[in-house]
Amino acid sequence: MATDRDKRLDATISRYEELNTMLADTEIMSDQSRYLTLVQEHAALTDLVADIRRSRKLRQEIEENRILLTESEDAEFRELVRDDINQSEAELEQIEARIESTIAPSDPNDQKNVIMEIRAGAGGDEAALFAASLFDMYTSYAEKAGWHYEIINNNETGIGGFKEVVFQIEGKGAFSRFKYESGVHRVQRVPITESGGRIHTSTVTVAVLPEAEEVDFEIDPADLQIDTYRASGAGGQHVNKTSSAIRITHLPTGVVVTCQDQRSQHKNRDKAMRHLRSLLLEEERSRQAADIASERRDQVGTGDRSERIRTYNFPQGRVTDHRINLTLYKLESILSGDLDELITALNAAAHEAKVRGDLSEN
Repeated sequence: MATDRDKRLDATISRYEELNTMLADTEIMSDQSRYLTLVQEHAALTDLVADIRRSRKLRQEIEENRILLTESEDAEFRELVRDDINQSEAELEQIEARIESTIAPSDPNDQKNVIMEIRAGAGGDEAALFAASLFDMYTSYAEKAGWHYEIINNNETGIGGFKEVVFQIEGKGAFSRFKYESGVHRVQRVPITESGGRIHTSTVTVAVLPEAEEVDFEIDPADLQIDTYRASGAGGQHVNKTSSAIRITHLPTGVVVTCQDQRSQHKNRDKAMRHLRSLLLEEERSRQAADIASERRDQVGTGDRSERIRTYNFPQGRVTDHRINLTLYKLESILSGDLDELITALNAAAHEAKVRGDLSEN
């Protein structure tokens, strides 16, 4: 009996064959716009259809060879058949992995810019200092990727830490690389402010939001209360001369965003609106996910900022991601922006979880 997955793959092959017929139609060829669209769809399906057909052929060959094993008593022949089965199964495993990678649902936000919020949690000055370390880690990674980052708002401490820093990273695919960083990051080390040599545990929360465009989330201007005030903190004497800082309150939800990074009130307002739009869109997405079975909890964590996701242990020089039980003894390298191994492992685990979840529902 065919499963829903088999039916989906059958539909893919049927569509591919339909495209073959359509692309040979001279009437369609005369409509260049439609023809090019069909050519692109055909090209996108070509490798997948080849894998589906090869997978089914291998399954048939494996089944036939297993029947041969039961019918033959020739030891040498049986050994050859077993070798064929092993080779076919190895190839089949690779092909099936490619098929699942292709048909697994993708995140529509993956190619978007990202807005990140880093806030000091438990640990006072030490937490604020580590918040600054995480900011440096993420912006270093962004710079290595050739992406641009821009601070939206920050609240610095007197010793070089951040009570809070909100910033945007602009680059194609930025959200796909950072989206599993949301949660509680725990640091274990002897604080710079501690003379007794005792190891302290502090926490920092990170929230990652895909940047929302105006078309993604429309905000009624009547729902906004916009206040201006004089910026404070580091930034030069000019910062206190004019009321350029912006505070925007979304009245229906009570969400508040601020921006005082730019001298221009207009630029601060634009940055604050980008932040607000992304926050409200994420809030809406979270509500929808809760309505649809709370999103699958067996993925790489919930993305909730209350969930402890990672520990940075300085005495042992290790970083442990608790969601996928991955420990790397390269703490200094990771804090300098060498995040690819962690990010790739998290994306792979999330992909496998989505595939398992998708198949279990069929």
